Amino acid sequence: MNYQWYPGHMTKAKRMMEENIKLIDLLIELVDARVPLASRNPDIDTLGRGKARIVLLNKSDLADAACNKQWMEYFREKGIHVLEVNSKTGAGIRTINQLVQEACAQKLARDRKRGIVNRPVRAMVVGIPNVGKSTFINSYAGRACTRTGNKPGVTKGKQWIRLNQNLELLDTPGILWPKFEDQRVGMLLAFIGSINDEIMIMEELACDLLDCLREIAPALVEKRYQIAWEETAPEMLEAIARSRGCFLKGENLDLKKAADILTDDFRNGRLGRITLERVEQENER
Repeated sequence: MNYQWYPGHMTKAKRMMEENIKLIDLLIELVDARVPLASRNPDIDTLGRGKARIVLLNKSDLADAACNKQWMEYFREKGIHVLEVNSKTGAGIRTINQLVQEACAQKLARDRKRGIVNRPVRAMVVGIPNVGKSTFINSYAGRACTRTGNKPGVTKGKQWIRLNQNLELLDTPGILWPKFEDQRVGMLLAFIGSINDEIMIMEELACDLLDCLREIAPALVEKRYQIAWEETAPEMLEAIARSRGCFLKGENLDLKKAADILTDDFRNGRLGRITLERVEQENER
């Protein structure tokens, strides 16, 4: 299956971000802790050149705890300020203020030399669709500032949010990039729901996910559905359908329903804490 999604509003959103970047001191980039590299838009590096940067490993509760620590060290070694957060529960959110001060230390020192005081840091919150930007902002602000949803494309335009006298946030729509050079990246983004499911063949997506899970966390799948691994992913999907009672009329299996169950279980952590990208794999490249 070809993994690609770049609706027209993303071109407009990228243009808006380019127009506003001159107003920004800091980029706060949210990534999905389960796929920390695949969920980084490479265009952000170009957009944010010369700006202070923070990477937040969001949805860290859904990722393997040991892998989270490895990815934290990976980003630190590259000189990137990084923090593990869970926007839904607020875990890690209180630490961000300190990290903002560290990331913007040079900017704040320059302001003081120029006699500029009490000017808030202006930060742009960026990330691909469905990494939890709006949930993060609401959690950080302690109030409902933005709309949230469990599918990509909820945020359509920019929005300035004054958090306190020291920080203002610019919320932006989630954007992908026009073409995935590596189809595996597109596949991983489809797994986490950053590509619209409506353009996906969910049975094929589920089979690709099963192939990945066979390598990384086979025992978690077996435990969840009380089945043993079959020889192929399509056979495994059929086993899940039988286990969950997914039938059409007669004895025909409803594989679309089984695929939806599997992907939903993965996305919401019901299979367990799973990281699909590993630091050691990246270091081998």
